[in-house]
Amino acid sequence: MKPVRPILDMNAYDGKTSFAQTKEGDDLLSRRTRNFGAASVLFYRDPIEMVSGSGCWMTAADGTSYLDFYNNVPSVGHCHPRVVTAMSEQAAKLNINSRYLHQTTEEYLDRLKATFPNYLENIVLTCSGSEANDLALRIAQRATGASGFIVTESAYHGNTAAVTDISPSALKRGQLPDHVIAIPAPSKLTYGDNIAAGFADEVNKAALVLQDRGYGVAALIADSIFSSDGVFSNPRGFLRLAVAVVHRAGGLFIADEVQPGFARTGDAFWGFARHDLVPDIVSMGKPMGNGFPMAGIAVRPELLSAFCDDVGYFNTFAASPVASATGLAVLNVIRDENLQANAALCGKSLREGLLHLADIDGRITDVRGAGLFIGVDLAPDGDPANPSGQLVSDIINAMRQNRVLIGAAGKYGQTLKIRPPLCLKSSEVDFFIEALAKSLRTCR
Repeated sequence: MKPVRPILDMNAYDGKTSFAQTKEGDDLLSRRTRNFGAASVLFYRDPIEMVSGSGCWMTAADGTSYLDFYNNVPSVGHCHPRVVTAMSEQAAKLNINSRYLHQTTEEYLDRLKATFPNYLENIVLTCSGSEANDLALRIAQRATGASGFIVTESAYHGNTAAVTDISPSALKRGQLPDHVIAIPAPSKLTYGDNIAAGFADEVNKAALVLQDRGYGVAALIADSIFSSDGVFSNPRGFLRLAVAVVHRAGGLFIADEVQPGFARTGDAFWGFARHDLVPDIVSMGKPMGNGFPMAGIAVRPELLSAFCDDVGYFNTFAASPVASATGLAVLNVIRDENLQANAALCGKSLREGLLHLADIDGRITDVRGAGLFIGVDLAPDGDPANPSGQLVSDIINAMRQNRVLIGAAGKYGQTLKIRPPLCLKSSEVDFFIEALAKSLRTCR
């Protein structure tokens, strides 16, 4: 049986030096491991000290510039001047909690709501996607009276206690709790040509098990591009049947848009919109503030009202004037720079380049995705049933030598996860394809 790879181990510095043995050194890596201890997570076998960023590029302390194809946090580009200006100007005027009226906050929320279906009338802002998903779970439990959740096998939804329970890819040992059932990701390898029916059938089986166990079904939670599972975006609309199944079982559908949201898929602003879905709750995160800690949920008012009758919700730092100004600037940049259309255009060019490489190198067994969110499967012998996390790890580190940063995904770490900033240029697509071609030649 192939080893399952926890998400944080897929592209990490292995920390061979014992944390207890780092005190004698005072270099930056030693200080990091000493200060963070066992919770330290760093990318690459040889970690990089980064000092600046602009657009799709980051610059290391040694002067090397890297094309960032990993990070969906600075979605409109590293240190975008309009976002930085909005953030700094508001911070120089006023920054306070959300218990005071502020014009910018309401302008931002109105603009954000305009991107959602009308029935998702309420927005609750948080500081992280983990907080947003944690709140979504609690609202679902209150609304349904159930406590069971359905996720996919390599899902990642955050790191609070409740959200870690529904994040199989975060587990290094042990099993999911009884109130959580993980089902296979919607891959053709698993379900054949009828992905919609096969995936919905697994959701139905999971719902029956949760009911038998006495938990009932609170929700199916999924990010609509299944990023941690290895990026499964198509066929468009395949998720509708699964959502109908969970609704019939009495549960809600929570669309986790922390990764596929904010125009990344190109042909829709939200990932769930590609599937013409009707989510009950939508969670948002990372790209919302382009690096500023912003997240939140969009939710049906009746669901939020019932929850607030019991406990309510308040977040000291979310919905502050600075957060609102930052989030509004991100929406303005996406609109004014036409970044959704750019994601579609550059994503098409990127997939064409990857498919050309697949024709040349049989170790590329599949290319999937939408817009600027793409997964590329690798197998040493060209057999998709024989995935290789080791090959992906080797390619990732070779790409680093060719000045490109990229991540991994999938149950076995067999998928290159591609998600550059939305401001990607055609010349940068070419740079990436050339770097990948060089890396494939190196890793024979």
